[in-house]
Amino acid sequence: MTFGLNSLHMGHTVVLMDRWGAEPTLELGERYRCTTSHMVPTMFHRMLALPAETRAKYDVSSWRHVIHAAAPCPVEIKKRMLEWWGPTIYEYYAATEGGGTLVTPEEWVKKPGTVGKPWPISEVKILDDDGNDLPANEVGTVWMSMAPTGASSTTRTRRRPTRPSARTSSRWATPATSTTTVFLFLVDRKSDMIISGGVNIYPAEIESVLLTHPKVGDAAVFGIPHDDWGEEVKAVVEPAEGIEPGPALADELMAFSEERLAKYKLPKSIDFVPELPRDPNGKLYKRKLRDPYWQGREKAI
Repeated sequence: MTFGLNSLHMGHTVVLMDRWGAEPTLELGERYRCTTSHMVPTMFHRMLALPAETRAKYDVSSWRHVIHAAAPCPVEIKKRMLEWWGPTIYEYYAATEGGGTLVTPEEWVKKPGTVGKPWPISEVKILDDDGNDLPANEVGTVWMSMAPTGASSTTRTRRRPTRPSARTSSRWATPATSTTTVFLFLVDRKSDMIISGGVNIYPAEIESVLLTHPKVGDAAVFGIPHDDWGEEVKAVVEPAEGIEPGPALADELMAFSEERLAKYKLPKSIDFVPELPRDPNGKLYKRKLRDPYWQGREKAI
């Protein structure tokens, strides 16, 4: 690993890494008293996977704002990061075209799993497949719109709403009215939802369970063809550093999952790869994993 330093005005310094690493991040953070970074949940998972004595070697007290996005963060992973780094972990969820939500560490502790409240110029709604507003605690599709800067909440003109990532939301934490505070919870991408025997299964929930196992470095879950059920649940796992893949590890992960998931959500099989395909921002290219299983077949559930 190599890194470089860029000096900015007002005495600020930017630490650049050509390849991210868990322990190097802790070492550089302590050496240069880093305060701010943008990370993804996989990075949290890999830092937490370091031996306890390794984590304890480094001072993380300089960190003030660690912002994460790009992928769902398992609740247990984020809880452990907040216990370790303190109230420094912020999360946002947004559309490229504008609009989004933000959650502070203090808000997240009160409502674990939320991706936050709409920011001031953003409006977020949950709609059913016919475009109707859904009440609190209903699953639907997330739609966002953004008001012009400076417009009041009663006079703003909406821009065309966007549907970022075609995700589905699990619920609003409170009824979505103009006088109440709402918190958005995400279930998964609508396009990633598995329909097996007529039952909706959300891969993110299964991935979150697998990622809490100490021998898992990264995990992806998706649907593959099944002649009777339409789809079945497939898991692909990147073993943690130094862990040997194989049937013994697959059996251990299945037993671990059986204690934490309903039977119909369990992976029917687990494959292993040296590294999951992610872009430089940490976003998983799930299609690269899923497409080979669907060659010659049409996904129409």
